[in-house]
Amino acid sequence: MPAQRRFGMDHEHYEWSPMIKRGALRWPENARVALCVIVNLEHLEWSPPEGSYQSAALAGGLAPRPFPDYARFSHRDYGHRVGIFRVLDALETHRITPTVAMDALTAENYPYLVRHCLGRGCELIGHGISPSRMITNQMSEQEEREYIQASVDALTRATGTAPVGWLGPEYGESAKTPQLLAQAGIRYVCDWANDEQPYRMQAPQGELFALPILLELDDIHALWDRRVTIVRYAELLKESFEVLYRDGAQSGRLLVLNLHPWLIGQPFRIRYLNEALGHIMRRQGVWAASGAEIIDWYRRHPPAAR
Repeated sequence: MPAQRRFGMDHEHYEWSPMIKRGALRWPENARVALCVIVNLEHLEWSPPEGSYQSAALAGGLAPRPFPDYARFSHRDYGHRVGIFRVLDALETHRITPTVAMDALTAENYPYLVRHCLGRGCELIGHGISPSRMITNQMSEQEEREYIQASVDALTRATGTAPVGWLGPEYGESAKTPQLLAQAGIRYVCDWANDEQPYRMQAPQGELFALPILLELDDIHALWDRRVTIVRYAELLKESFEVLYRDGAQSGRLLVLNLHPWLIGQPFRIRYLNEALGHIMRRQGVWAASGAEIIDWYRRHPPAAR
């Protein structure tokens, strides 16, 4: 069903809320900034099922090439074989609990990675089936419901626990996705990039919150799509944090970084991620937490009424 066109917002997924009209948000121990680092583990299929949708701008490799595109497949596979361990080491150095967005094909086919992430205390959240199978409005409601459930079930079988968070492959959603996620037991979604605080979404069944990612600091968006140099990227991380830290003196702010080990885990880039994380974590008043921890706190301690 097409969106209803009207003045103001033309959807009802959440209420519009200007930052300056909200009450103060207080993080644990009056921290100014809550930091959440999402690490993506996603398996790029060689032969996606007929009818599935893959972004024409999917990152990796040299450029879109005829099948089999070994450069893209193996470039992406670097994250599972090498980059993930380097990125997790960096986060552990700075005592940051990772939130790992893991797709169903990784959960099913890489049991070692599942065990490794759980052993390091990571929270695992749903990430669809594969980046080559995005959620789009081309799916029927039943097809999308089954897709979401397949992802949830794969993580549940692999870990013994159902995920409570969700990041769509390539940020893909349909007009129905938030409501279907809530029905499937998901409590927070990271696809929306419109805020510096969590917020409640409209969910007729279940309960759903947004944990907004700072999209322009997503490493693919910055390093791959916009060709920002790694040196400048590290500066962007630090400069963004300083603004959030300043503004967080009045009301707590949220910094959600979205990272891909095949990209940021390259040997010539990891140093700069380490440097930026060190800059952030040296400051007093930073709460590094998993997505679930942040949403649980926000749910119990929403901003005071104003």
